[in-house]
Amino acid sequence: MTYLETRAVPDRRTGAARRAAPALLGFAAVRALGLLTLALWSAARDKSAYTLLTARWDSLWYSGIAAEGYGHEVRLPTGDIHSDLAFFPLLPWLERFGATLTPLSYADAGFVVSLLASLAAAWGVYAVGEHVGGGRAGVCLVLLWAVLPVGIVQSMAYSESLFTALAAWSLYAALTRRWVTAGALALAAGLTRPVGLAVAAAVWAAGVAAFARTRSTAGTHGARATVRAPGEGARCALGMLLAPLGAVGYVVWAGHRAGGGLLGYLDVQAGWRNGFDGGWAFARFTAGLFTGFPSALAGAGLAAGVALVGWLYVLGVRRRLPLALLVYTGLVTLLALGASGYFGSKPRLLLPAFPLLLPLAAVLARSRTAGAAAVLVPVAVASALYGAFWLNGSGPP
Repeated sequence: MTYLETRAVPDRRTGAARRAAPALLGFAAVRALGLLTLALWSAARDKSAYTLLTARWDSLWYSGIAAEGYGHEVRLPTGDIHSDLAFFPLLPWLERFGATLTPLSYADAGFVVSLLASLAAAWGVYAVGEHVGGGRAGVCLVLLWAVLPVGIVQSMAYSESLFTALAAWSLYAALTRRWVTAGALALAAGLTRPVGLAVAAAVWAAGVAAFARTRSTAGTHGARATVRAPGEGARCALGMLLAPLGAVGYVVWAGHRAGGGLLGYLDVQAGWRNGFDGGWAFARFTAGLFTGFPSALAGAGLAAGVALVGWLYVLGVRRRLPLALLVYTGLVTLLALGASGYFGSKPRLLLPAFPLLLPLAAVLARSRTAGAAAVLVPVAVASALYGAFWLNGSGPP
């Protein structure tokens, strides 16, 4: 039994905003709880919650690019070179735009962009969930995404919320065959994070699948039979052409700027000791945690988390989620878990992989409201406490 066979078809007579309102209100409530908890926790430790959200870790790099453009490097005693070329340009562009038009600083503008993008992301996540599993599943999907342990990142001046918003709406456009919109949003996602290529791959997968279905229909009902709207083939081709241009364009430009040609961006990432080894370094890191106690508890938690991610993906395959979602989620997960550096960042890097939560959303959607609340409310409280603890401790990168 597939999602598309069992979902309730949304009533198009009601507005999209009205249908999404419960999801957006629930998301806003979870984020408000997280921010309030962070503020209280930080005040108790004589720290500024706002500084933690806007002026630490990657936020400083983004605001620096917004203020001065690219060209800043930090040379470490180890010989490593941290270059700002590792950071994609869309968020800094928006920070500069906001700071130019308003009295906001670059950091303030980044925070505002993140807040607005997180709401846009929640709406896009709802739209995908509604399309696949119905309105109730869409609401549950948004709430599950909101209460993830690292959900506080959705309110930071980071690029996760912006990227997820662009990715979710691109996926929705591809699922509903709005090809040029899907390609343009994928292009923008590719200017936000390296994993934007996963969005482009999803658009390509949706386009190829639509073409295959059209040929299959024509072969069954005769040469003149088609499920395409007039001009859809050209729009699909244009969307597929646009989709990878953002990520590819920036990678090529950054490589040239770094002096390494087409592959120069890999050298930039190597300066941060970040690369792709298929997860071997992460596996060795996790195994190393089992050599003592209490580090073994952290190792068990990491192993369980990876197993859960894999199980959820397999569930999505078995329940026949749309190919575009499987391609996107698979690539985001592979790139996050297969990266060779910054092991503590992997939960944050998985944040855009929201379709992984669709099987859980389907289960919650079938339960009563009281039952779903009994699950989500304690998890939201735990997530808020963890986010406050995390940012007041080691925190991202």
